[in-house]
Amino acid sequence: MKRITRTVRLACAMAVAGALLAGCGPSGGTKHGEGALAGMDMQGAAQRADAMFYATVGAIKPEIEWVHDTTTTGSCDVTRYWTVMTVVSPERRGNFLGVVENFWKASGYRIKTVNPDKDMPEIIATSPDGFGIMVTFGHAGQAFFEVTTPCVDESKVAAPAKVANGRTYEGDIPTPNVRSDFWSAQTPLPGPTPSP
Repeated sequence: MKRITRTVRLACAMAVAGALLAGCGPSGGTKHGEGALAGMDMQGAAQRADAMFYATVGAIKPEIEWVHDTTTTGSCDVTRYWTVMTVVSPERRGNFLGVVENFWKASGYRIKTVNPDKDMPEIIATSPDGFGIMVTFGHAGQAFFEVTTPCVDESKVAAPAKVANGRTYEGDIPTPNVRSDFWSAQTPLPGPTPSP
């Protein structure tokens, strides 16, 4: 069941990534090798995707535990995935998404979609340089992040260099299993952001 759910999630993510990258540039048609991305290869784009994720989770306080998930590559684009291991209760998911959305807006990202679905809410945004970024909740309330790059020069892509702040798992990544006094609490907070 877990493997099927993950496969479905990845298939849906690929569909979203495809929609974001239609025309090789979600932020206004930046084509392969043009503009700010001229000279950037898939490895450089993957590193930029990593930096976007690290900055996003760095803005989430209290800190959440996360692990690297898969990397997929197309003919000229890369998608990185991360899985959140911290239990985010249904009562705190709105706060969690509010923190992420506020950070993305402050970073100049354009919010494309906010889906407030009770069970599987998500936010999809685009950076000024055309990278698609998404956070979504899936099976067992697990949060996932992904970043999809625009079309860039073809190259090999290495695994992320930064070590995840969560434990290492052999085989499939389990459902969230790290409790947080704040994020796992079953009482709602007023407003979109937590108190420092």
